[in-house]
Amino acid sequence: MKLLSVIVPCYNEQENIRDFYDEIIKTGNYFKEHDVEIEIIYVDDGSFDETEKEVRELHKTDERVKLVSFSRNFGKEAAIYAGLKKAEGDYVVVMDCDLQDPPALLPEMYKAVAEEGYDSVATRRVDRKGEPLIRSIFARRFYKIINKMSKAEIVDGARDYRFMNRRFVNAVLSMEEYNRFSKGIFGWVGFKNKWIEFENVERKKGETKWSFWKLFLYALDGIVAFSTIPLAIASFVGLLLCLVTVFFIIFIIVRQCILGGDPNQVDGWASTVCIILFVSGVQLLCVGILGQYLSKTYLEVKKRPLYIVKEEI
Repeated sequence: MKLLSVIVPCYNEQENIRDFYDEIIKTGNYFKEHDVEIEIIYVDDGSFDETEKEVRELHKTDERVKLVSFSRNFGKEAAIYAGLKKAEGDYVVVMDCDLQDPPALLPEMYKAVAEEGYDSVATRRVDRKGEPLIRSIFARRFYKIINKMSKAEIVDGARDYRFMNRRFVNAVLSMEEYNRFSKGIFGWVGFKNKWIEFENVERKKGETKWSFWKLFLYALDGIVAFSTIPLAIASFVGLLLCLVTVFFIIFIIVRQCILGGDPNQVDGWASTVCIILFVSGVQLLCVGILGQYLSKTYLEVKKRPLYIVKEEI
């Protein structure tokens, strides 16, 4: 029999552990008919509630349930990578524990990979029902911006919910970078991919761990990880300001030579201050862009582990 590894990143999800397990087990009959066993790998990303305890209790009754527990919170990207490293299945699927990724889609996803010849099946939401308006607006703008800047395929509304074969998983694992952006990595490695659309499903229990600020920083990580266009923009703006400055210098010299000026009056102090503030702001923006890339390089060269495992079951 073949094996399907279900990777479940968890952070303070004690209320959803058992509900998620029950929903996955419901699909068990379908996979048994196709000679596929299931293992469920919960990756506890440094939770401070009873998430780890709930997984331990499940393991006592079902040895297909496994646990990878981090020493602290390292983030969802680290949890996904740890799950992929741990998974031994011929097929691997990444799912959120909050049941916003419908387990009912698993049979269709399996069929696409096992029978239709796809290497992975990705999912995307066709709406953002229940999501704050301002967050939805910024999310849509982010996908438009990053797709124009990056060569990786990153679809609007894409979820981390993805069904993959072993060849696809090995390709993802070969990218051992510290600063990870899975949506971009999945698109960058290529292979034959199929998209499945579904309507947004709200969390069954608990609250989201993604604040607007965290999503904003995550978006910046994605842009920096898969595009160098911001650096090109900074260079272009710097060049443009140099040309504008040269033009104004010539203009001032010519104007002074032709019209002269009143030696008892100081002209142009307001415009001078505005220009100084504007140029300073642009300089700081460009330095900030350079700083983002430099900081990512700094983290990469230190070669720190992406995560530290406290315990495995």
